[in-house]
Amino acid sequence: MTTGEYLYACLLLLHALAALSVAVRMRRGRGAPEAAFASELLFALSAVFFLFSYIYATNANMDYVQRFMATHGNLRLAPDSTKERFAACLRYLPLLAADAIAIWYFRLRRSFVSAGARPLSTVEAWALPGAAVSGVLYALSFPSFLRAAGMPILSWVCLVPLLVVLNGVSLPRGVFYGTFTGIIMTMIASFWLGTFNLLTLQFVTVVTLLEYLPFMALAIAAQRWSRGAGFLVFPAAWTVFDWLRSQGFLGYPWGILGTSQYTNIPAIQIASLTGIWGVTFVVTLANSVIAWYISGRLGAVPRGKAPAILLAAVLAVVFGWGGLRIRMDASLRPRTAGEPGRSVRVALVQQDADPRKDNYRDVFDTLKRLTARALPGKPDLVAWSETAFVPNIRRWSKEDPAKYANTRSAGTPYELAALVRDFLAYQKSIGTWLLTGNDDYELVIRDGVQERLDYNGSVLFSPSGERVETYHKIHLVPFTEYFPFKEQLPWLYQFLLSFDAYLWEPGDRRVVFHHPMFSFSTPICFEDSFPGDVRLFVAAGAQVILNLSNDYWSQTDTEAMQHAANAVFRAVENRRPLARASASGLTCLVDTLGRITARGALYEPTMLVVDIPLPGKVYTPYTRWGDWFPGAAFILLAGCVVWGVIRGRRQ
Repeated sequence: MTTGEYLYACLLLLHALAALSVAVRMRRGRGAPEAAFASELLFALSAVFFLFSYIYATNANMDYVQRFMATHGNLRLAPDSTKERFAACLRYLPLLAADAIAIWYFRLRRSFVSAGARPLSTVEAWALPGAAVSGVLYALSFPSFLRAAGMPILSWVCLVPLLVVLNGVSLPRGVFYGTFTGIIMTMIASFWLGTFNLLTLQFVTVVTLLEYLPFMALAIAAQRWSRGAGFLVFPAAWTVFDWLRSQGFLGYPWGILGTSQYTNIPAIQIASLTGIWGVTFVVTLANSVIAWYISGRLGAVPRGKAPAILLAAVLAVVFGWGGLRIRMDASLRPRTAGEPGRSVRVALVQQDADPRKDNYRDVFDTLKRLTARALPGKPDLVAWSETAFVPNIRRWSKEDPAKYANTRSAGTPYELAALVRDFLAYQKSIGTWLLTGNDDYELVIRDGVQERLDYNGSVLFSPSGERVETYHKIHLVPFTEYFPFKEQLPWLYQFLLSFDAYLWEPGDRRVVFHHPMFSFSTPICFEDSFPGDVRLFVAAGAQVILNLSNDYWSQTDTEAMQHAANAVFRAVENRRPLARASASGLTCLVDTLGRITARGALYEPTMLVVDIPLPGKVYTPYTRWGDWFPGAAFILLAGCVVWGVIRGRRQ
């Protein structure tokens, strides 16, 4: 049996044990509330398993996954995604239906419930649906399968059902409902993780569970201790939580609520002061105030006008500053337009190819064809995407193809060495600077033994063919690109390898590339989603943020647009233009106000030649001070708790 089959068997066993326990308790004339909560727990668990299985079924259509299953015994899927999804429906929909009927019987039938110890309130009866609605609305506020651009307006109300529920239920049940919302939101918003790697969605789901459990427990308790100031607790706590879950080895900054506002240009200008965290605080405050008003009408929290007055004042400041900043930018533009040395022309090439396949020659031909279309525009720099050119240039430039003449098929040493030789000759011929993503390595001596360290890198070549500088990706994707606990957890390390995880070494230097006309840095792939990481590149002297990404594997507009939405804020936070060269999309240019001023088509071979205005050396408050706002939010959170406790003692 595979791991998934064992888990499904355990889920069936849990349902059987729950049914037996409920039957025994009901025969004794008690247990309706416990039966209702048990049904909700089982429904939530079944829903998570179903979502995972339905999402993961996409892998069945991928040829490399079918090859993996043919040679490994720890994964079993149907021959195609349609059949695998049908199997998921057969396994889980009957369980979900049974759980839903049990919830209706024990919780929503008022005549039955009222015969128990205490009638349920409306909020308690509809708590699970309310939590689920919040999770769905939260996910849909971002770019999603329903609308590639997202529905940002939903983010201003998406948490209202959940916060009303949390105001009206006990703390343990509030923790359950809040965690359920977090998991549903993560799985729906990040469904594309199912095809990033064979293990990514599993790890993200488990990590989300482990993060939301303590967060909800602490936030709900803090809100209740804060009494009348409780409406400020969740905005502050959610801001701190989003910052914390973006840190360290497990950092995953996707789904930060403020990111949903990437098209709301006036609202996001405060990011230059507070980072993305200030936008998250404002949006969450709107949700909290609306929920506080509804809960006040239901008698669950104190009523008053202070929350609405504060929200109106905050919105006036945020949108007033945003409008002023936009007008200032428009008034300054005529003074700088056309001035020599104030812009640089960059060709962003999107080859629309999967680097996991070994058709390297075909991809190289596509890159050359697209670059040839860009060269008449006389770009100062040509930028290819992450791992656009796959063969390791440092490694194979040292080899003579003739040495491997007896092997000439795709992916062999002969082809790799010959391809690198052709690349170097081509790069000299184009007469301009070239930046490309490429694997890199270095040899080190550890404990007297030579060891090779592999990196995901970006390499800059001069027009003369000189390899000028190389950057090694620092912030790697946990578990699928990087695992630092090889010696401490060898069993988990071997488990990752058994699922084809390709692990890199993290870089240790924030490189600023120096072109004769400008300086730039190249955060690779999801590094452009980390505010603190990009800020350090700018603080080191980068005038332009030039992201190299590979989003081809997702094959969905949702992931491409979510990634671009995250990147938009790096331009606003640091007042630096941001250009993206992606293997498949979104290849684009973002100005310092966060507006996407040029973009290519998704999942098509294309290129963009863009003129990037060069900023001065002025640094924003965020670039200078970094993530100060989450610290201020924590102080506000602590202040609300202390104020509530003191006021409670006086009363």
